Amino acid sequence: MKKIILGIVGTVLTLAAITSCKKLDLAPYNSVSPETGFQTWLDARYWDNGLYTQLRGRLYGSYNTLQETAVDQLNASLDFGNRGGAAHRWGNFLQANDVAGPYQGFYSAIANANFVIEGLDKIAVPATAAQQDTLTNAKSDARAVRAYYYHELMTRYAKAYNPATAATDLGVPLLIKYDVKALPSRANSKAVYDQILADITYAKANNKRANRSASSSATAVSAKFTPDALLALEARVRLAIQDWPGAYAAANTLISSGRYPLYTTEATLKNYWHTETARSEDIFRINATTAETVNTNAIYLGYSGQNQWYVPDFIPTQSVVDSYEATDFRRNIYFAQLPIFIQGVRYNNVWLVNKFPGVPSLFTGTFTNYMHSPKVFRIGEIYTIAAEAAERGGSTAANALTALNALRVARGLTTIAPVGAALTQAVRDERTREMNFDGFRLWDLKRWGLGFTRGTPQNTAFVNTGTGFTGLVIQANDNKFTWGIPTNDLQLNTNLVPNPGW
Repeated sequence: MKKIILGIVGTVLTLAAITSCKKLDLAPYNSVSPETGFQTWLDARYWDNGLYTQLRGRLYGSYNTLQETAVDQLNASLDFGNRGGAAHRWGNFLQANDVAGPYQGFYSAIANANFVIEGLDKIAVPATAAQQDTLTNAKSDARAVRAYYYHELMTRYAKAYNPATAATDLGVPLLIKYDVKALPSRANSKAVYDQILADITYAKANNKRANRSASSSATAVSAKFTPDALLALEARVRLAIQDWPGAYAAANTLISSGRYPLYTTEATLKNYWHTETARSEDIFRINATTAETVNTNAIYLGYSGQNQWYVPDFIPTQSVVDSYEATDFRRNIYFAQLPIFIQGVRYNNVWLVNKFPGVPSLFTGTFTNYMHSPKVFRIGEIYTIAAEAAERGGSTAANALTALNALRVARGLTTIAPVGAALTQAVRDERTREMNFDGFRLWDLKRWGLGFTRGTPQNTAFVNTGTGFTGLVIQANDNKFTWGIPTNDLQLNTNLVPNPGW
């Protein structure tokens, strides 16, 4: 952890600098003191804005695509330049430093959240109710983002949660105080998730924002945590720890509220993804602007504007394209048949991932910059959580089918009525179709205890076919489903224990 901690002070300074010019008036001018940086409710607002700026930088991009390249649904093109190649090929090709970025990014953000949590407690209660709400919301947000980051760390760097062994399974280092000298060991998985749930409980109790009403405009989307967004986070977390009743209750509460209706036509669903002019399925998104840029999922297209062809790093397998029925609205939204130019050869009508083509209103030039406002929580995911949690025992099989079929019908499919193992498979298949390329597939396989075989390529002429590429087979017990603790952190903090196989 020492390497990460050495960068914390600089990160905190950056966080302060981007939130308000007011911080330039503080002394000393090259640091932020808890005594001078946290004085009024306005300071709380500035720090709160900074927390969201940091969250924006930890969504999409490599925080999403790194795990997507690792699984069964993509083939590396011959021109992919080894971007994401280590994760894609597994085995000895994949080393801990190849997956170090999220570890360092999340821990630096946690350090700042801890700094803000401690600082906000120094601010006296403001005079007006509105000012008090600003301070209270900032306190809620700091714990919400800390819970989010710790869940993301556990998903990547700890084994899948098992309630029977969680009290002894290695989790990740648990830091809830800002301490630049700390060299923590790894907490057990239960302790980390207990802290995550405690932070969510605190955040829910102190969040003063209003949820969107069921009758509000589809463009009325919160760009900050609301009670509903916190409930979505809770549903995701409880699914991860196999709290099936808790996950179902949280998810079903959001569904039953009627505030986030599913789109039921291809046109509206396409606007939701491609132009962002339709937003009713969003529970919480971080808004992007041309001035406030975000990470992009640009590896799937590689558009060459002048030539009007594409040079993608990764190409969807024929298997994943074929997993969508012809009537499934998502097929022609998540994918598009486009011309590609690989190794000097043009190929027409190749299916490419088109879920993130770039929003035209966010372009800063003639051609796409692939920018989208990151969807942190959306109702489509919540339906998949309700279905899985109910099917696993959090409610009845009938309720699992209700959630499953509601999502299927909204996406242009017919209702089904599987039972037993067939219902389990149907729930998993529908989650995969809904959540493809959003960064969940690897973690779902890990949570389900499943391995995979990489799908059949569309054409072997334009993808890599060597070791670790097409036909890759990964067993369910492969150590590298759980990513390695970065090498530098292990060397600088001897209290850390590496994950097996790294």
